[in-house]
Amino acid sequence: MNLELLESFGQNYPEDFDGTLDCISIAITCAFNRQGTLLAVGCNDGRIVIWDFLTRGIAKIISAHVHPVCSLSWSRNGKKLLSAATDNTASIWDIVTAECDKSFRFPSPILKVQFHPRDSKQFLVCPMKHPAVLMNISGEHRVVPLDDDSDLNIVASYDRRGKHIYTGNAKGRILVFTSTDLELKASFRVTTGTLNTTAIKSIEFARRGDCFLVNSADRIIRVYESGEVLACSKDGEPEPIQKLQDLVNKLLWKKCCFSGDGEFIVAGSARQHSLYIWEKSVGNLVKILHGTKGELLLDVVWHPVRPIIASISSGLVSIWAQNQVENWSAFAPDFKELDENVEYEERESEFDIEDEDKEKEETKGMEEEDSEVDVTTIEPIQAFVSSDEDEEDQDAVLYLPVSPDIEEPEESAWAIPPEVTEDTQTQEKKRSQPHTDNTPSPKKKKVKTYEVDLPDAPLDEIHPLLNVKKPNEKGQKKSSRPKQAKSSKPDKSKSKGRLDDMYGAASFSWS
Repeated sequence: MNLELLESFGQNYPEDFDGTLDCISIAITCAFNRQGTLLAVGCNDGRIVIWDFLTRGIAKIISAHVHPVCSLSWSRNGKKLLSAATDNTASIWDIVTAECDKSFRFPSPILKVQFHPRDSKQFLVCPMKHPAVLMNISGEHRVVPLDDDSDLNIVASYDRRGKHIYTGNAKGRILVFTSTDLELKASFRVTTGTLNTTAIKSIEFARRGDCFLVNSADRIIRVYESGEVLACSKDGEPEPIQKLQDLVNKLLWKKCCFSGDGEFIVAGSARQHSLYIWEKSVGNLVKILHGTKGELLLDVVWHPVRPIIASISSGLVSIWAQNQVENWSAFAPDFKELDENVEYEERESEFDIEDEDKEKEETKGMEEEDSEVDVTTIEPIQAFVSSDEDEEDQDAVLYLPVSPDIEEPEESAWAIPPEVTEDTQTQEKKRSQPHTDNTPSPKKKKVKTYEVDLPDAPLDEIHPLLNVKKPNEKGQKKSSRPKQAKSSKPDKSKSKGRLDDMYGAASFSWS
């Protein structure tokens, strides 16, 4: 894929709706791999659906958890996928084999998991009402220190290269620790005008540059430079580069993130399905993308390389991209598009048997083609290489092989005539025995489950994904429940009938 041909000369942000990805089950969260070729979607039934984003088809379905998947994170090379569910478990999955490598059980619900940006043997876990936990795949864990023991509403994130861990609490305090020995390097407080503080909801870093954004409860997105924050050291007062907010509606932001090049910031509203896009350098609002009215937004991610945004609402993944304008003149350099009829002027030598002017042009072209063209050296794609790297990761998993699902009973019914004899009965018994033995084989594979002991963790907390649905069900009348079920069923039936492929799961609606 030549990324230079994909770059547009105009704006570098999505403008229009570009279809949906239907996972059959209700989608909750999603995450792109580092190259943007695969999209992992976590569903409410515990499954993880991995989409091949170039073909918009399902590449693999992993039956990961029993409870809803609430957070996903890819490893750097794309071979491992870290998932967290509402049953207080976090698991590491092998993408190629779809098998669980290791599982970790926590005493309290998990809000977020994140792989180390450079080391796939370490990851960060944010339990509910507990300090962030730095985990190792061998089961060892370290608790990130707190600024105030009474405040346990902690959000945490690695920086771009994983050298530091940034944590924020409900009192607006942000601490910066080294990821190796958890030494406090810098700290500051997010204030609203005067000395009033605001709770930190999330911290997100850009893939390019040293900027990070802080989403706070006062409905303002603040953009900081990590270099300036580290230079201010402890109890510093760094000034944000930009303050982004909706001055008209005063919206509360559900999820915020940077674009792949770090030049734009997208924020999803917590009230409705609407995406606001700002330009980071200027701070102006460049685009508002409106989804279907009445839908609540759950997650927003930006494609690592291309100007594409994926958002989740009402169980579907919506794709937002640029308008593709057909340019037929790109296929032939002499082709010109005409708005109206133009009289054609004949050249003098157009119908001559020998064209003298053409020979001169050919000789000129031959003289210009004497320059050597290097076709052996492969230059790395800059979008896939960091500033401190020279070459791409050759072991990275970009695509997954798709194998068709073949049902053996149907083949045997067509190939072998149904003759019931003693030999066939014994053969069927033999076939049924290894089949019964093979079905629990993935379960019999000993998956190491580590019990993470957190003495101060709350044991009676309910995950926010599960807690949000309960008051809605209590407030609604009994008659309103079957209406919602009826409204959701025909959409799925239509989507199934629209594209009855081998998976029976993917349906698209192109605008």
